[in-house]
Amino acid sequence: MQVIGAINAYAARMAQATGFRALYLSGGGVAANSLGMPDLGISNMEDVLIDARRITDVTTLPLLVDIDTGWGGAFNIARTIRSMERAGVAAVHIEDQVGSKRCGHRPGKEVVPPEEMVDRIKAAVDARTDQDFVIMARTDALAGEGLAAALDRCAAYVAAGADMIFAEAVTDLAMYARFKERVGVPILANITEFGQTPLYTTQQLGAAGVDIVLFCCSAYRAMNAAALKVYHAIRTEGTQSNVLSLMQTRAELYEFLGYYAYEQKLDQLFEATKRS
Repeated sequence: MQVIGAINAYAARMAQATGFRALYLSGGGVAANSLGMPDLGISNMEDVLIDARRITDVTTLPLLVDIDTGWGGAFNIARTIRSMERAGVAAVHIEDQVGSKRCGHRPGKEVVPPEEMVDRIKAAVDARTDQDFVIMARTDALAGEGLAAALDRCAAYVAAGADMIFAEAVTDLAMYARFKERVGVPILANITEFGQTPLYTTQQLGAAGVDIVLFCCSAYRAMNAAALKVYHAIRTEGTQSNVLSLMQTRAELYEFLGYYAYEQKLDQLFEATKRS
């Protein structure tokens, strides 16, 4: 199953119209695109909830949300789970990095002891009121502790109640089969550009036992690159004429928004007002 990153509500509408069946909200994406800050544990629950609510308000697709380390101890994690459920989120992933976390594909990551992560998972599972709400455990231990330790951690996380496993920064396709064999629950592969994981295809990953393929940041990276080119062009050339090919047209924007249906409703209301 492909899960596609949607950095805002409009991107979510485009993704649904394209045929994707599940959406993702990246914590690093919220930090960068909504707050203009790096992915270093600076954003908080409310920052992510704002964007999550906006997405669930306009789409019918299930949304997987990155909740980092849960934003605190057991009580904070419980509050996070309840808040995500109320916001219409379908699933979250919680990770085993320390509170002052880093991007999963950067060096110098530090993880908490496995027992502490087990407690995080137990707090999340205990707080869940909707049994269909998915709690996924992410491990960042592969980079610093190696495959054997990461496998042990994931087995412990599943034993604690995690429904699915997300091993971050996997460097070899064969590792996914090891995770799937060890944990016996669905596993996710994060195929993110410019990171430690090669850009394996959905077909390759499926053959290796992967159940969910996440494309967390692809769309917003493309959006940001196009915007930067437009800014440079307007600043240096004094016109946007040479970068129109990078832009979505007004008609395309209206199509994804369902703009014309709103406009027709307004026309009906105005006509009714005139008749009265």
